[in-house]
Amino acid sequence: MSMSRLLRNQVARRALAWCSSAITESGVKSYSTVKSSSCQACAGVSGVWRSYATNSHDVFNVHRDEAHNNNDTPFDFTPENYKRVEEILSRYPDNWKQSAVIPVLDLAQQQNDGWLSLNAMRKVAEVLGMAEIRVFEVATFYTMFNRSKIGKYHVMVCGTTPCMLQGAKGIYGALKEHLGVDYGQTTSDGMFTLGEMECMGACVNAPMIAIADYTQGAEGFSYTYYEDLTPQDAKQIIDDIKAGKKPKSGSQHRTKAEPAGAVANGAWVPSQGTQTLVGPPPGPYCRDLEAEAEQK
Repeated sequence: MSMSRLLRNQVARRALAWCSSAITESGVKSYSTVKSSSCQACAGVSGVWRSYATNSHDVFNVHRDEAHNNNDTPFDFTPENYKRVEEILSRYPDNWKQSAVIPVLDLAQQQNDGWLSLNAMRKVAEVLGMAEIRVFEVATFYTMFNRSKIGKYHVMVCGTTPCMLQGAKGIYGALKEHLGVDYGQTTSDGMFTLGEMECMGACVNAPMIAIADYTQGAEGFSYTYYEDLTPQDAKQIIDDIKAGKKPKSGSQHRTKAEPAGAVANGAWVPSQGTQTLVGPPPGPYCRDLEAEAEQK
C-alpha cells in the first residue's frame, strides 16, 4: 500500500470515530470521546473522511434531516433583513452578486438564532442567484457558520499557539467545568454553547475568548472579545451574562495598549511601574535635515 493511501485510511478511521461510539441523538458525547474513540463497524472504510466537519460544533459536513431542520423547515428573511441584504448587495457590481455570499450567510445565521438551517442556505442561494451547492460549500468550509442548533451565546475559546502558550487550556478547563459541557455541546438551559476557535487576532492579549450573542437577532447581534483572561475571569464573565449584566469587553486587566503585565500560571501578574524602556532606543535615528541644510 502506498504511503499516501495509508495516510488517507488513517485519516478516514479518525474521522469515522464520530460514528456511533461518539454521537448520540442529542449530539456529540464529548470532545475527548471523539478524539480517542473508534468505531469497529466503520473501521477500514476509506473515502468518507471528507464529511468530517471543520469546526468544533457541527459533527458532519453532510446534511442529516432532523425535526427542526429538513426540507419542510421554513426560512425567509424578515422585511428588515431584506433591506440589509439590499445594502450588502449594493457593495458589489450587479454581475458579482455571488461575492456577497459570506455576509448574507452571516445575516441569515444572525436571524436564525445563530445557526444555518438547510432552507436558510437555500434562501441565500436564491437571493444571490447561485447554485445551492456553491452556498453549501461556503457554509461547510468556514468555521464561523454553524449548521446545528446552538445556545443563545456561543462561547469560543481561542486555541491557537499564543493563547495556548498563555493558558488557553486552563480557560477551556474552567469553562468546561463551570458550564458542565465540552466543546461542541450546549448547556441544558439552551443558553451557552462552548466551542473552540482558531486565531482571532488578539494574540498580544492572550489568552482570550469571543462570545457571539444571538439573543437580539440581526438587529442586536454582537461579537465580543474578552482578553488577558485568567480562569476566574472566564467564569465571572459567564456569571455576569447569566445575571443579565454586561461584562467588561477587551482586556480584563489593561487600561491602555502598553506592557502592563501578563497572565502567568492562571493569574494576572502586573509589571512594575509604568516604565517600558530601560534606556535610549538604539536607533536607527531619523536624519537631522535641518543640520544638513545648514551645512550646505
